[in-house]
Amino acid sequence: MPNISLSKCGIQGKPFILVLLMFLSYLLHLGFCQELMSGTPDSEYDEKALNTHRLDNLNLLLYTFLLILTVVTIWMFKHRRLRFLHETGLAVIYGLVVGAIIRYTGPTPEVRVLPVVPSFGTHYNHSVPPDVLWLQLSKRIIERSSKTSATYLNNHTFVYTFKGEIDNTSLNEIDQKATFDPEVFFNLLLPPIIFHAAYSLKRKYFFKNLGAIFTFAFVGTTVTAFVTGSLIWGFIQIFPYLAKDFSFLDTLYFGAVISATDPVTILAIFSELHVDVNLYALVFGESVLNDAIAIVLTRAIQSYAEKYNPNHGGFEMVAFFQAVGEFLLIFTSSLVLGSTLGIATALLTKFTRIRDFPLLETCLFVLMSYTTFLIAEATDLTGIVSVLFCGMCQAHYTYNNLSDDSRVRTKSLFELLNFLAENFIFSYIGVSMFTFPKHHFDVAFICISFIAVALGRAANIYPLSFLLNFGRKPKISRNFQHVLFFSGLRGAMAFALAIRNTMSKSRQTFLTTTSLIVIGSVIFVGGSVTPLLTCFGIPVGVDEDPEHAALPGTPHRTYGSILQQTPGGNTIDGTVTEPPRPSTQSEKSWLARIWGGFDTKYMKPLLTHSKPTLIDTLPPCCLPVARMLTTSEQLHLGNGGQGHSDSDIELCIDDTDSVRSGPRAFASTQPGFQRFL
Repeated sequence: MPNISLSKCGIQGKPFILVLLMFLSYLLHLGFCQELMSGTPDSEYDEKALNTHRLDNLNLLLYTFLLILTVVTIWMFKHRRLRFLHETGLAVIYGLVVGAIIRYTGPTPEVRVLPVVPSFGTHYNHSVPPDVLWLQLSKRIIERSSKTSATYLNNHTFVYTFKGEIDNTSLNEIDQKATFDPEVFFNLLLPPIIFHAAYSLKRKYFFKNLGAIFTFAFVGTTVTAFVTGSLIWGFIQIFPYLAKDFSFLDTLYFGAVISATDPVTILAIFSELHVDVNLYALVFGESVLNDAIAIVLTRAIQSYAEKYNPNHGGFEMVAFFQAVGEFLLIFTSSLVLGSTLGIATALLTKFTRIRDFPLLETCLFVLMSYTTFLIAEATDLTGIVSVLFCGMCQAHYTYNNLSDDSRVRTKSLFELLNFLAENFIFSYIGVSMFTFPKHHFDVAFICISFIAVALGRAANIYPLSFLLNFGRKPKISRNFQHVLFFSGLRGAMAFALAIRNTMSKSRQTFLTTTSLIVIGSVIFVGGSVTPLLTCFGIPVGVDEDPEHAALPGTPHRTYGSILQQTPGGNTIDGTVTEPPRPSTQSEKSWLARIWGGFDTKYMKPLLTHSKPTLIDTLPPCCLPVARMLTTSEQLHLGNGGQGHSDSDIELCIDDTDSVRSGPRAFASTQPGFQRFL
């Protein structure tokens, strides 16, 4: 029997991939080309439901295939040590190829159109389409139908829900191919991405650079949004046809949308190359908070637009301060909500024995975390902000109370969900460039936006770094600033914000421009990270102290294909790495030191089984309360603190600040203070 070589069959090459893509596209078109069987109305509706079910499965099959293809290609890149493209770039490219095949191959059946007009006496808002249409078929229309259908349709009313505006030039079913409701991104895909970012945060270096991270995230994101929007508004005045389509508030809104960064490629390469930990913390910390700031900022601008009086013709101070107040209220309330539910989960896992049932414990952890997002959205707050700070609290407190099995499960689960959700979104960005019907290409606006986005990022990084260096040790060097500038890639959050509303021509232009900026930054800027690090002389191979390694999992998005380090300390391209720099007290953020002392003395003893206990740290008058809130497990622990690894080691806190000595420190270990649960 002859041996068949897979390489000869083209399985390892491009022909096999193209054949699979063509086959999937054919299947997808097959779902549209099925004609309804003639017969009774029930059989026709059964066939229609079956075709819809087949189409939905083909859509899911398409994206599943794209994810499989991405995973296999990532493995090939890692195996061959290829580093010119990241998996998100691969997902986008594969999505573009599949979208083009779907769009331009095979037949495209037309949609059956029935023009309707409002019945006499019906009143509706002309600026907003109705949510539901009740269609009553008249006798004249029924007579044009087949005899069987006419008998069934007579005296029936059909309800059609609002889906969106359709361009008259493209009345076909292409908009149903491989597209999803934009709310899917916000409700299902973004929460695990944001939660994983917070849950896998290296808090030691995050808190060490807390002041700079907050400055770049809060002030920098706002500066980027306003500079980008203002520059676009100024540029479009050169083009009269653009000036009449976009108001200043429109461009400002787009500036807020596109200010959301997602340096997925940068962080993956940083993680595997072991780039300077402070640089990693700055890029990662800014990206974690940046998404939350961007989404709240867009809501504040929308709030100002709702309160703005067009007849006023100028800046309205009252509406501005109302929008600022709403921004602060929404952000603060969302932060408090997320932190509260994170603390509640920590208390549940500390004062119950649910850890004896790891499966139930993991379920509680996941459901409480997702509940944070749903409550925030249901109460008109921002779920992204809530789930972000819930993840931080879960990692810092709840993680320490979990059983070993639950620690591994939660770490692996959110790492997996993050990887799948993120690559799904990037695949969808590529596919939707050809299949989503609400794109509007304007070359002038797109070119202006690319320039404005770059200038807006520069206005964020360089001036703020200059100001931060006055009171910061170590300083943010010029080369670090260049890397921070190039780390402003756009990704999932910007796309999700842009695709949420595509009713008007301006919003459709925003979606198209955002998609192109995401694709360009991920493929071209993300693919040039390694040469940029070499060009700017950024030290690599800077290993942190092993005892300070992040416990809740690998850093956010860590699947890049990059350089490998040899045992001698050199990278494979011969670059000599620098040794790690010792941490000093001067490098710690004053805000981190203030919070660290309070956290170690009061919050950690309250929410975890760590030492010192509240019996050691609270005043004598609070001793009864302290005894009630201290578990027997805390009392039986040795002076070393946690019985097993504790995420508290990631905080940059002085050992001399955190423990309070005294007679009660000895008393707390006595059996009389034990508490039975």
